[in-house]
Amino acid sequence: MSYLKERGILAPKNSDVDEINSIMLSMLLGEMKTFNSADKLCPTESESNVQDMNPPELLHSLNLLGLPNHCLQLKVRTPIMLLRNVNQSLGLCSGTRLIVDKMGNRVIEARVITGSRVGEKVLLSRIVLTPSKNHAPFTMKRRQFPIKLAFTMTINKSQGQTLKNVGLYLPNPIFSHGQLYVALSRVTSPSGLKVLIINKQGIPDDVTKNVVYIEVFSGIDQ
Repeated sequence: MSYLKERGILAPKNSDVDEINSIMLSMLLGEMKTFNSADKLCPTESESNVQDMNPPELLHSLNLLGLPNHCLQLKVRTPIMLLRNVNQSLGLCSGTRLIVDKMGNRVIEARVITGSRVGEKVLLSRIVLTPSKNHAPFTMKRRQFPIKLAFTMTINKSQGQTLKNVGLYLPNPIFSHGQLYVALSRVTSPSGLKVLIINKQGIPDDVTKNVVYIEVFSGIDQ
C-alpha cells in the first residue's frame, strides 16, 4: 500500500491517462472484472423523444470530463481515484486514492491510501452521476462507480498530493508552463523524478521546446 501511496505517473491529458492506465492494468496479475454503466439521456420539455434519437450505444461511447467511463475494468490491487465527494466525514473526497481489495457485482471494497484515513477499508457502490453543464450540450445520467484507474492521473488532479516518486509523461512541445510547474512540485526531491518526453511522431525525445527554467526544488533538502 505504501509503495503506491508514494508513487504516481502524471500526464497532461485525459486521453494519455486512460492509455497509460490501460497498459498498467494489463501488466497487473490477477483476474479482470468489467463493470458497465447504465446510461440515460434526460429529455427537456421541448425534447420529449430525445432518448429515442440517441441509442444507449451512443451514450456508452461518450467519455465526458468528470464522469467515469462506461466500461470500467478492475483487478484486485488496482489503484483507483474517487471522482466525486462520496462521504467527506470519512475522508472520501474527490481525488482520494484507494486500492481495490475485493469486487462484488454491486459493491467494491477498497483501502484508502491518501488523506487522513490511510488504511481504512470502505465500501463503494454505484451512484447516478451527471456531467457538468459546461462540458456537455445535453443532460445525461450515468450509473457507475464514481472512480477511475489511478496508476496515472492528470496533472490537475494531482494538485494537493505529495509523492516521493513521480513519472512525468510530457508531449513535445510543452503547452502549459503552469501545468509543468504543478507536476514538478508534486515530487519531494529531484532524485524521485523521471520524465518521458514524446515528440509528435510518438518517439521518445531527450529535449523539449518552449520551456522556461522554473526553480521548483529550491526549498527541498536534496
